[in-house]
Amino acid sequence: MASLVSRNAVTVAGSGQDTIIFAHGFGCDQSVWRQLVPFFETSRRIVCFDHVGSGMSDITAYTKAHYATLDSYANDTLEIAQAFGVGAVTLVGHSVGAMIAMLAAAKAPTSVANLVMIAPSPCYLNDGDYRGGFSRTDIDQLLEYLEANYVGWSATYAPVIMGNPERPELAAELGQSFCRMDPEIAKDFAQVTFLSDCRAVLPSVGVRSLALQCSNDAIAPAFVGDYVARTMPDCRLETLRATGHCPHQSAPDEVAAHIRAFLARS
Repeated sequence: MASLVSRNAVTVAGSGQDTIIFAHGFGCDQSVWRQLVPFFETSRRIVCFDHVGSGMSDITAYTKAHYATLDSYANDTLEIAQAFGVGAVTLVGHSVGAMIAMLAAAKAPTSVANLVMIAPSPCYLNDGDYRGGFSRTDIDQLLEYLEANYVGWSATYAPVIMGNPERPELAAELGQSFCRMDPEIAKDFAQVTFLSDCRAVLPSVGVRSLALQCSNDAIAPAFVGDYVARTMPDCRLETLRATGHCPHQSAPDEVAAHIRAFLARS
């Protein structure tokens, strides 16, 4: 357990008979949950962590070969759930963290009671009748820009990802988070994130699930959330009033209300 704490900078807070584990998205770390955690820490055990290569994780544990797919991140998440989860475990993931949590739940449904996916996308690329929101040219250009000028990419894309232009401080915070990540690892993780395809796994997820779809999300449009809810066996879709791709930061009260209502029905 000590090695997990070091590897993923695991933190445990709150109290309760059941557990919520939060998995952050690309370019972020566990600090993005700081506004959402207080809604749950008086009633549940709270576990936060950093994916290897992010935040305060052990960067020496990162190798490009090992983390070449989301599967390795899912294995880490499952290890954390099995080591630190008590009672009914709920995995809450954002963006690619939602897909990592989904993969973890699919691997070991007896270890996960509930799954909450915030702004999920199983595949960003358009593929035949499937619409992910991006062409291969779109993704290639995004990745080429990121590779050539990570700081510039962060400044350009943070406002697009965050949305909420009337609150520029949110995009500034996201951009700062991007810039805290090692640029080489960020490039690797971006490739894994934007070129991943988790669609084939969705039908095999055997746990109760909630997909929270944001309004006017440039990264995970509404039709992607609809696809996730249609494809998973037991998935409830809720569309938020919140706009952008990061409602846990821009509208934590609304996100918390939906998660509470979902857990109350379990």
